[in-house]
Amino acid sequence: MKGIISIFLFSLVVFQNAKVAAQQLDSIKFKISEAPEWSNLFNRTEGWFGGDGIYTIPLNGKESSPPKAKQTLFIFSDSMIGKVAQGKMEPNAKMIHNSAAVLVGNEPDLQKLHFSWKTNNQHPDPIFEPKTPLTGANDYYWLGDGFVNQELDNTTFIFGYRVKSTGSGAFGFAEVGNTLIKIKASETLPFANYEQQDTPFFLSNEKGETGSFGAGIFVNTEKAGEVNPDGYIYVYGTIGQAKKLLVARVKPKEFEDYAKWTYWDGVNWQSDIKKSAAITEQVSNELSLSRLADGRYALIFQQSGIGKYICMQLGKSPYGPFGRVIKLYDTSPALELKSFFTYNAKAHPSLSKKGELLISYNVNSFDFLTDLQQHPNLYRPRFIKVVFEP
Repeated sequence: MKGIISIFLFSLVVFQNAKVAAQQLDSIKFKISEAPEWSNLFNRTEGWFGGDGIYTIPLNGKESSPPKAKQTLFIFSDSMIGKVAQGKMEPNAKMIHNSAAVLVGNEPDLQKLHFSWKTNNQHPDPIFEPKTPLTGANDYYWLGDGFVNQELDNTTFIFGYRVKSTGSGAFGFAEVGNTLIKIKASETLPFANYEQQDTPFFLSNEKGETGSFGAGIFVNTEKAGEVNPDGYIYVYGTIGQAKKLLVARVKPKEFEDYAKWTYWDGVNWQSDIKKSAAITEQVSNELSLSRLADGRYALIFQQSGIGKYICMQLGKSPYGPFGRVIKLYDTSPALELKSFFTYNAKAHPSLSKKGELLISYNVNSFDFLTDLQQHPNLYRPRFIKVVFEP
């Protein structure tokens, strides 16, 4: 009888501990506010006046909060270059497929944010253009996440997605390859010299699902400023319409040696990318993961990629397990027209104050060219702040 009671009590303790652990990943106290000082930084009427794909890279490699970088590189994908006058876009405006900017300091100061792109015969051109062995004739770059690798001469690495226009489907484009862009520390904008190479990180499986790594990067190293780091670079990817989240990791010194990368299969880290397992799903193609002060990890994303909810999941580690989806913010105030949509939310810990997360999200339109004529500043990032309470 005593044995049965002991087993019962042991089982009860295990159940209660599991319940407590689940609760720790399912709830957190926070307050949300809009961050107009950051949103207004990108509400511009000349030069760069619109774009998406916003990622931030602290150029000293200090990724964690509070801010420690003297300069931050902003990278954008499709970008609008031109002028807006009297609320209308002037006819010589042009879209280029990527651009960048540098912010001096950590505050949203208009005078200290400097945009950059290349020019050809005085016409704007993208900074990065694919020229790898696998590049197709009409491929162009959208940009994934990036970071400064302090173990490799402070080189900046950025994931480049090779994209081509298809003229069909919901959006008329398709990702066809994944590359790594490499920029030496001595290079300055608009990066006249950079290296690029094809990677094995573009995914296609027997189910017909495609995906890619580079959606987010978490630099879990002491040099990046992390607490209790394990010394790995974690790189996140998404695959399929369910937006399943995958994760790989590698040591900073081995970042360019793809044979040294390992992939989480749900139980172990192993070397076969095809065995990568989803650690959650319904995330966005761009996202972030960062460590909170209490030791939990915050995964920030737009629910299902395109939608009105910016969400968070709390994780026990950079690769999970993750708790329930916590809705942080409804982006409806930015949806001025029915044709507008919001997407690809992510946090920027290196620009976030202590105890906070600064989060951006993008705004676009299903009737882009028409709406842009009447709302030329629709296509730009908006920001909110999450303040975590004790």
